[in-house]
Amino acid sequence: MTKEEILKMLNAHPVMYVATNDNGQPRVRGILMYKADDSGIVFHTGTTKDFYRQLVADPRAEVCFACGKYQVRVEGKFELVEDMALKEEIVNHPSRKFLQPWREQQGDEAFFNFLKVFRMTHGKAHVWCIEDNFKPKEYVIL
Repeated sequence: MTKEEILKMLNAHPVMYVATNDNGQPRVRGILMYKADDSGIVFHTGTTKDFYRQLVADPRAEVCFACGKYQVRVEGKFELVEDMALKEEIVNHPSRKFLQPWREQQGDEAFFNFLKVFRMTHGKAHVWCIEDNFKPKEYVIL
């Protein structure tokens, strides 16, 4: 599968499960990815979350997407992105209407200090399906 096909599949199935390291204890949670494109896999979280603290302490992670008959796992490092234009894009996106009440309640300065955006660039992706279960793994750099 090509990089473009994988990115299309991830955007069509944006729920991802993220595995992080919490002082040696693995932690997994499902989150809604914002987008996957040539710049990487992008999502957001808040500074009050354990998830945020875990990624700041150890940015290595693996994400897993269930995409119909396929499972896509991507390993790599997330980087904190302090891009105000990207934060505005996220907050104003129709899929992120749930963020508006927080923004209105907190005000822009506090809200944008709370909202943190992460991106995984050059993640190493593996696409799996039952038909290929015993074949050697193939990786695609996203």
